[in-house]
Amino acid sequence: MLININYFYLMYFVGMVVFSFKCKHLLLMLLSLEFMILSLYYGIYFVLCTYTNEYNFIMIFLSMSVCEGVLGLSILVSMIRSFGNDYFHSFNILW
Repeated sequence: MLININYFYLMYFVGMVVFSFKCKHLLLMLLSLEFMILSLYYGIYFVLCTYTNEYNFIMIFLSMSVCEGVLGLSILVSMIRSFGNDYFHSFNILW
């Protein structure tokens, strides 16, 4: 049981490190955010299923994370159509 909690912390920490260091491309940032959401899902699933057998919150969390992923991909597609790439340094946000 303790090993599974340590995997959750390790996955979340790796996602935070990748999110912090790969801030040049929007796609890499979205992938690291989805990895962090996956690790949170794993942690919530582990806690709720072992202690309370509650599956409704897990489905709500999963549907909200899917909506967050779709919103991020739509912003990525909009940026690529407008500016031609997903580099943050190649365009000015203030324009």
